Amino acid sequence: MRIISGNFKGKKLFLPKDKNTRPLKDIVKESIFNLINHSSKINLNIENSLVLDLFSGTGSFGIECLSRGSKNVIFFENYNEAIKILEKNLKSLKNVNNYKIYKQNFFNFFSSENYFDLNFDLIFIDPPYKEKRINEIIEKILEKKLLNKNGILIIHRHKKDNINITRKLRIIEDRNYGISRILFGN
Repeated sequence: MRIISGNFKGKKLFLPKDKNTRPLKDIVKESIFNLINHSSKINLNIENSLVLDLFSGTGSFGIECLSRGSKNVIFFENYNEAIKILEKNLKSLKNVNNYKIYKQNFFNFFSSENYFDLNFDLIFIDPPYKEKRINEIIEKILEKKLLNKNGILIIHRHKKDNINITRKLRIIEDRNYGISRILFGN
């Protein structure tokens, strides 16, 4: 696993030793960023964007955003082994400090009175494939107005996942890459 483009292009990222974390494959990550950069349906410039990376795992998606010039990335992860790798990957990026890690469960954070006084340009949702509360995540994001008006929400699922995404989110692209299904919405 490596950083595909930007300031840290080619840098290898640390991977977990256990199988409880499913890092985003490079080919899928590259396809996502190609679509962001070249689709007429998506109007997003990664540079200077504010990014929320939910279920961050090793952080490969958010770190790719940092490498490509994002203004700030907020990572959410609650699995301790993944957090150790995430921190190690971020520390390996010398002089990068425009990020914050929330070491807690997304559902717990947003079911309390916690909130961000931020609107994100890009929100990436990559929960474990067994997680079925996708619509709860999306609706919480929309309810808390976390996504900018022109922002993009990206959801990573298994291609055989049959969850019907809430109609509150407008799906603008639905792509399969290998076993991954990537949904783009706003």
